[in-house]
Amino acid sequence: MKKTVVIGFLGTQLDYAGKGAARWERWRPTLSLCQQEDLIVHRLELLHDVRSKSLADRIEGDIAAVSPDTVVRHVDVSLRDPWDFEEVYTLLHDFARSYPFDLENEDYLIHITTGTHVAQICWFLLAEAHYLPARLVQTSPPRKKEAADVVGSYTLIDLDLSRYNKIAQRFQREQAEKVSFLKSGIATRNAGFNRMIDEIEHVAGRSKAPMLMVGPTGAGKSFLARRVYELKRQRQHLAGRFVEVNCATLRGDSAMSTLFGHVKGAFTGAQSERPGLLRAADGGLLFLDEIGELGLDEQAMLLKAIEEKHFFPFGGDREVESDFQLIAGTHRDLRQWVAEGRFREDLYARINLWTFDLPGLAQRPEDIEPNLEFELERFAQENGQLVRFNVEARQRYLAFASSAEALWRGNFRELGASVTRMATLAESGRITEKLVGAEIERLRWGWVGKPKTDIVSEVLGEQAEALDLFDRCQLAIVIDTCRTSESLSEAGRRLFAVSRQEKKVANDADRLRKYLARFGLEWASLQKGNSGV
Repeated sequence: MKKTVVIGFLGTQLDYAGKGAARWERWRPTLSLCQQEDLIVHRLELLHDVRSKSLADRIEGDIAAVSPDTVVRHVDVSLRDPWDFEEVYTLLHDFARSYPFDLENEDYLIHITTGTHVAQICWFLLAEAHYLPARLVQTSPPRKKEAADVVGSYTLIDLDLSRYNKIAQRFQREQAEKVSFLKSGIATRNAGFNRMIDEIEHVAGRSKAPMLMVGPTGAGKSFLARRVYELKRQRQHLAGRFVEVNCATLRGDSAMSTLFGHVKGAFTGAQSERPGLLRAADGGLLFLDEIGELGLDEQAMLLKAIEEKHFFPFGGDREVESDFQLIAGTHRDLRQWVAEGRFREDLYARINLWTFDLPGLAQRPEDIEPNLEFELERFAQENGQLVRFNVEARQRYLAFASSAEALWRGNFRELGASVTRMATLAESGRITEKLVGAEIERLRWGWVGKPKTDIVSEVLGEQAEALDLFDRCQLAIVIDTCRTSESLSEAGRRLFAVSRQEKKVANDADRLRKYLARFGLEWASLQKGNSGV
C-alpha cells in the first residue's frame, strides 16, 4: 500500500494557537490534516522560513502527540515577499523540479489551505501542469454546531477533469461551440480541415504570437482571420479593432504611409499627418493579407513593430507605439521567396511560429454540400428570399462540383458566386436542372476556356454530353485547329508533327479525316462552323 505524503506551507496565522491548553482549543489546518480518521499522513513536508522555526517546531510536537506515525520534515524557504507572484512561483517550481518523487510507493497531496492566496494559485498551476504529480487537499474548520470538535474536515481535489463528467462535458461542449464558431457553423466533413480548426482554436485562446495562414485565393483566409479576432474578443483577449489590408494593393510611399503612417510633408501630397493601420490596430488584431507582396523595406519596419511594439512613421524622427496581434496571409511559398531573397528570413521566422495551410475547395470535395447550404442561407439573409434546389438539379450540381472536372480556382468565393447566380435566376425560389446545366457550362468556360467546352457542344449538340472529359478536350483542340488552318493537310501537319516523324506516317490528312469520322464530322462542315452529323 502506498504511503501518503503531504506538502504544504506552515500557516503562520492559522497554525498558531497560543500556549498551553489553548493549543488544543481551536482549529489549526496543518494539525487538523494529521488528525483525520480516514487519512493517514505518513510524511509531512512543511515549508517555512527561518523566522517561523519555533512555530514549526511546536506544530511538529503537536502532530507527534496526535499522529505518532507522521514524520515531519522541515523545508526551509526564503521569501522576501510571499505576495509576489513571480517570486513564489519560481520558488515552488524549483522545489517541484528538485523533489525526489517516488510515484511507485507514495501518493502526494498538496495542502492549499495554508499560505497566501498567491501560494495557493501557484500550487494549483504547478499541479495542473503536472510539475507536481499530486492532488490538492483542502482542510475546513468544524461547523458551529460542532464547536467541541476542533478537527474539522478535508476535501480532495483531483485536477483530472475526466473524473468530473459534467464539468468535462461542459468544457467539451464549449470547445465544440468555439470550433463551430470558427467554421461559421458549417458542419465540415474534411478530417484535415477539422484538425486544423481545432488547433487554431487552441492557439487563439492561449497565444498572442503571430499566425500565418497559407492558401490559394478564395480559400477563406480573410474570413477565418476575422472569426479568430471575434473569438479572441469574446474571450476578452482583445479590446481594439480588427484591421485588414491586402498588401498586394500597396506600392512605394503608399505602402509605408498606409501601414506605418506619415508625418506632414513626408512626401509630395502629404499635407497632414496620417496615423497608419498599425496604430489603428493598437489593442486589436491586424490582418495582413498577401504579406509576401510587401517590399523589403516595409518588411524590415514590420519586423521591428512586431518585436518591439514601436516604430517610426514614414518621414518621422519620433517613434510611436502600437501593441497589436498579427495574422498574416499569403498564397506564396514564402520559403522559396526567402531563398530567392524576396522575403526577409528574420520576418519569416517571426511569423512562422503558427502556420496553417488552408486547403482549397477542390481539396475538400466532401465539404461542398454543407457549404452549398451555407451559401443558400446567406443568400436568403441578404436578399430576403428563400431559394432551394430541385432534387435532380441538386444531385447534378453536387456530382459536377465534386468531380475532377471542377477546378474551383476561385475556391469558396467562386462557389458563393455560383450559388448566387443560380439563386438570382431561379423562378419561384426553385433552382432547376436547366439552370444547373447552364451554370455548369459557365463554370467550365471560366476554367478551361471556350475550345474545351462550347466548341464541342456547338458542333455535336446534345451528343457532346455523352463524351468523357478526355474526349471532349481532345476533340475541342482538333476542332479549333481545323478552324484556324487553311487546309485539311495543314491541320494534320500541326496536329501530328511529332508522331509523323516517330511512326513515319506521311498522310496526316487521312489520319485527321479518320479521327473526325469517329464523331461523324467532316472537314468541310467544320470550316463552315456547322455540324457534320
